Amino acid sequence: MSVTSGVYPCYENQFKIGTAGAQTLNTIADMESFSVAFDDGVEEWTPFETEGWKRRLKTGKGVTISISGKRNIGDTGNDFVAGLAFKNGRESEADVEWTFPDGTVVKFAGAVINVTALGSADSTGVAPLEFEVMSNGKPTVTG
Repeated sequence: MSVTSGVYPCYENQFKIGTAGAQTLNTIADMESFSVAFDDGVEEWTPFETEGWKRRLKTGKGVTISISGKRNIGDTGNDFVAGLAFKNGRESEADVEWTFPDGTVVKFAGAVINVTALGSADSTGVAPLEFEVMSNGKPTVTG
């Protein structure tokens, strides 16, 4: 699966999830799309010597990955995410790995999992599972 150059289809990104601190993480069956939002903290100031031009320094960072797909009862990863829907506090945290097509792995230890849709749709629709992976501290990036 490793791509070293060129374009690639988004399905080559892979996600795994599991209990915070667990040795083994599981894929999440039937996920269809994801989007990533970076929430950067940037401090701005305008000293006299810049003649009105702003200076800036990035002082913080957060990442939210929104993942959506279908609810698949019996899949370990899918069941794990669905089981977090009614949890609060530290019970809603999990370890998540995002593997890029080039082999880079980003591990979010103790990420906050925010389930946003679970099993509700039109009567003829397939039940959804949608959630956000919200960074909780600095991730580990390897590769």
